Amino acid sequence: MTAPTLTEPQRGKLKGVGSGKLPPMLEQYVAMRDEVALAFPDTLLLFQCGDFYETFGEDAERAARLLGLTLTHKTSKGFSTAMAGIPLRTLDSFVEKLLAQGVRVAVAEQISDVPEGGAALVERKVTQMLTPGTVTDERLLGAEENYLAAIATGSGYALALLDLSTGDFRCATFGSRATLYDELSRWQAREVLLSPELSQNPQLLSDFQRRFPMMLSPASFDEAAARDHLLDVLGEVPGALQDPQTGEAHTALLRACGAVLGYARGIASGDRVNEQHALSMVRRLERFEVGAHMQLSDYALRALELFTPQSPQGVTLLAALGKTRSAGGKRRLRSWLRSPLLDRTSLSARQDALEALVSGPDLRLALRALLYRAHDLERLAARTASLRATPREIAALLRTLELLPEAHNLLSSLPNGSLLSGLRHRLSLSGLDDLIRAALVDDPPMRVSDGGLIREGFHAQLDGLRAEALGHRTWLAELELSERTRTGIAGLKVGYNSVFGYYLEVGAGHLDKVPGDYRQIATLKDRARFTRSDLREHEREIARLEQAAARLEQEVFAELRTQLAQHAEALSAAAGALAELDVLTTLAEVAAERAWVRPHTQPEGVRELHLIQARHAVVELHAGAHFVPNDVHLASNRRTLLLTGPNMAGKSTYLRTVALCALLHQIGSFVPAEQATLPIFDSIYTRIGASDDLAGGRSTFMVEMSELAGILHHATPMSLVILDEIGRGTSTLDGLAIAQSALEHLHAAGVYTLFATHYFELTHLEQHLAGVVNLHVAAEEDAGSLTFYHQVMAGAARQSYGVEVAKLAGLPLRVTERAAALLSGLNARRQQNDLSAELAALDLSRLTPIEALALLHEWQKRGE
Repeated sequence: MTAPTLTEPQRGKLKGVGSGKLPPMLEQYVAMRDEVALAFPDTLLLFQCGDFYETFGEDAERAARLLGLTLTHKTSKGFSTAMAGIPLRTLDSFVEKLLAQGVRVAVAEQISDVPEGGAALVERKVTQMLTPGTVTDERLLGAEENYLAAIATGSGYALALLDLSTGDFRCATFGSRATLYDELSRWQAREVLLSPELSQNPQLLSDFQRRFPMMLSPASFDEAAARDHLLDVLGEVPGALQDPQTGEAHTALLRACGAVLGYARGIASGDRVNEQHALSMVRRLERFEVGAHMQLSDYALRALELFTPQSPQGVTLLAALGKTRSAGGKRRLRSWLRSPLLDRTSLSARQDALEALVSGPDLRLALRALLYRAHDLERLAARTASLRATPREIAALLRTLELLPEAHNLLSSLPNGSLLSGLRHRLSLSGLDDLIRAALVDDPPMRVSDGGLIREGFHAQLDGLRAEALGHRTWLAELELSERTRTGIAGLKVGYNSVFGYYLEVGAGHLDKVPGDYRQIATLKDRARFTRSDLREHEREIARLEQAAARLEQEVFAELRTQLAQHAEALSAAAGALAELDVLTTLAEVAAERAWVRPHTQPEGVRELHLIQARHAVVELHAGAHFVPNDVHLASNRRTLLLTGPNMAGKSTYLRTVALCALLHQIGSFVPAEQATLPIFDSIYTRIGASDDLAGGRSTFMVEMSELAGILHHATPMSLVILDEIGRGTSTLDGLAIAQSALEHLHAAGVYTLFATHYFELTHLEQHLAGVVNLHVAAEEDAGSLTFYHQVMAGAARQSYGVEVAKLAGLPLRVTERAAALLSGLNARRQQNDLSAELAALDLSRLTPIEALALLHEWQKRGE
């Protein structure tokens, strides 16, 4: 989210005290700040001053508040202003904090030496622009994706997504804002660009910011500029943007894709390192169709806790499956969970791969051990393509490339045509590891400027310069011994410092032995320092040769990066294969460890679902052997399961178990059950738990009804709907009426529905609607205590045990005793009303004596 400023800076001015003119350095700061703000408003400029990055005026107040810095003051010639700074060495950690708070950062560095005497102004330049959605530095990134999003309108809505850290570029169109919002929630962009027709609509903007508290940034959505950006980056306006009805580029998609590229290029223009190659990792645009994968609404993602826990102690499904060995594997697993499959062929291919890995533990464990040593090849490939890879990143690339032949060999025994054999072919990269190994030393420095990164024997000219410099250094190394012999001064030393360079040092007691060709350059308390013409000559040659070697080494490394960048496509393919292999081996490991089974996928047109002894994929990790599994059966004659029972008995766990098994099935995973047969669901909808939106003026009940409305409008006969406690937050009769009406609507639409409720009045629907089946969670009250069995059984529950659960929660005894008495009275009145209604509807004259006696006996049993 965008962090608000305390005071908006005025162009050309700096907040401060005094009427004096700004000192030259502060004038430079203001000019730079204003220049950056023209393109990127609200950017925080970090301005290098020696060993610190400083901020001044309003920016200093803002930085101090955001980073917890102490404010000081810069005073010069009658003007004083606030100042706050950070040490150079801590830049990464502070930038990470700023980006996490949605702050755009510009870094201005000194690019010239400090003039002698400090009279002239140090030259500075903005060398980095950093925003949450465009950062590519591994030190500032997490393992998850880092998407920049752009949204435009036209015939519907268009969304473009770009991850600069991997080069992933994709887009889609949507018919409604609700569908767009669901998709944006799935991708969890770090930064969003809104087209003017959206950003300038106050009501829409307010609604968007309430739903998505992420950073909003300004960008151009001009159609002509968008075409130029696409041509510059991809070399064409891709066919993926084509509107099938007109044959022309879809205007909204074109604008969104162009905006995201244009913004990223604008940010890259502040990077002095190979600016022209900043988007080289972006090589293709993929257009995805919303209906190509199982639909998971924003509510479903949250209710099922796929990526975000609902409580601080909660565990997500991603974490429960979190045995991936690499960052790329973790991102790929997130992607699979975000977009479950609808295609049976792809689903079967993944399950076949898992079966091979589950049944082959040696292969699985060997692959996982190998993947543990792999670096993030996907991001390394992107940095290589953009010519930004550091020497150590190239070394990490080599270590990962060296694993590919081993992985290829491990997979060689698998049959051709399988998913795993396809991954094996994508891992075939020959020659690149030899090139890097020949060029780079084993342990290169962090920065190119540190030198010593190109291996001896790789470049003849560089070797020549190094050898010549080494000859001069050898002469220097031998000079001390030869001069001791020549002069007879046993304590003579050859030394070096940055002021005098190389020198000959003689103790005060031997100054009478100093030869005539020595020239004194310094006198100390007990010794003197001298130089010699040949010593100066060797020193100059060393400096010249080492400078030439350093320049040439940088050129050789740049050429190495250029050669590697030409293989970016193959590197990206290998990275994708490693990530997919990581996910497959992870899911196989989970299945083997936790006794998950391969589910049978129903053929097209068959909708029955059967789960035998199914378990909740997350809860079973904590409950262990105490977890109570349950059976689930859904078919045309039992398409609505109406679940009653007390709180804490496990109704929500049962509902979520079914939903998670369906989702795991459609990512190609095995499922936690003894047997499983599932259809292909086109979507999963959930309404679980209570939450409000007070900032948006919506109560808990209004939020619940909004979520229910989305389900009732969009659920299809191929959807799975999970509803828990519909109708709370209003009067009992209103809630009951809404709950029954919603259930009847879903039942009539043929939607598979699991409906948990405390409205026992709904259980009569089993007798009136074919396909509604009553279930309950077993519980028993004995001697004032309540025992939960967590077993789901046929039939409706007898009561909710609300008062008993309240006792377990620790309500005062007086309160629970009074509640029990009130409940007893309410139940008696209800039974009396039921009896009166029964008598009113009964024609006693038609009863035989035996029927009358039987009815009387039944009433006596019921206490009526």
